[in-house]
Amino acid sequence: MSSGNEEDSSAVRRRVSCTKCFDALWFCYWMSRWSNITSNGDETGQAPFYQMQQYYRVGRLDDCTKKFSDLFDCLSLKTKRASEVEKILEEQEMADAAKHIWIMRTQEEASSHWNETFGHLDDPNY
Repeated sequence: MSSGNEEDSSAVRRRVSCTKCFDALWFCYWMSRWSNITSNGDETGQAPFYQMQQYYRVGRLDDCTKKFSDLFDCLSLKTKRASEVEKILEEQEMADAAKHIWIMRTQEEASSHWNETFGHLDDPNY
């Protein structure tokens, strides 16, 4: 019934979709260079929301190279065998999980850190 070269049926094969990467790249480039032509033919500039958001948050415009790289990486996954793709995706998930934004502390560590950082606010002479 099953051939020897088929992937293990118990392993769930992930379907790689590059739609999010393409949309992010399109939004980055298109919205930064988009203008609207009104019904009477006048061209009015539209606020490039994504680029303005980047400028506000980071202090500079996004050159979109990271988004292009993400799309290229995603498309390159489509040329690999399913076992390779699964391994790469698992490694990426592990790396993303390691980049946790919170610093986990015990209650004692948190209390000590809080006192070091904000303890001076309890001083009535401050």
